[in-house]
Amino acid sequence: MKRALLLILLALAACRDEVAQSVTPVALTAEAVGHYCQMNLIEHPGPKAQIHLEGLPGAPLFFSQVRDAIAYARLPEQSHRILAIWVNDMGAPGATWDQPGTENWIDAGAAHYVVGAAVEGGMGAPELVPFADAARARAFAADHGGVVMALPAIPDTQVMAPVADTADDADFTRRLRDLSQRTGG
Repeated sequence: MKRALLLILLALAACRDEVAQSVTPVALTAEAVGHYCQMNLIEHPGPKAQIHLEGLPGAPLFFSQVRDAIAYARLPEQSHRILAIWVNDMGAPGATWDQPGTENWIDAGAAHYVVGAAVEGGMGAPELVPFADAARARAFAADHGGVVMALPAIPDTQVMAPVADTADDADFTRRLRDLSQRTGG
């Protein structure tokens, strides 16, 4: 009896079709929030990214900045294997810094990145600016500074380096005091 049950289970397992997990990029919607910040992505400027993880179909991790997604991919702590990384093509028709697009995704590994440009991403950190077309990337670099690089050539220091806090302490203290006075604190 046990042997028959085991044979049936093995036969069923052999007949089961394995369905490959889709890694098609997901359109950015008003419900999409950043993996680290949990803030709505559409409200922030600059290019975005999404990472598809094995075992989590249809639910990619979204990132407020391309830089954050690349950092995530380079860190060793992932609980799931990365299947695909998609980034906004900033050279796509209609893509602007304030409205980078919702469906203009390109494979992160095939993108041309402007590194070191005088631009900040959605969370205020220096940004890696992705383009499908190398000529558009070079034109952006000519206008905003930086150099064009392929993903493997981007040094970790451009991805994981801390961002200097340039906030004015006196201004912060003044704003905090004003807020406290308005709220009765």
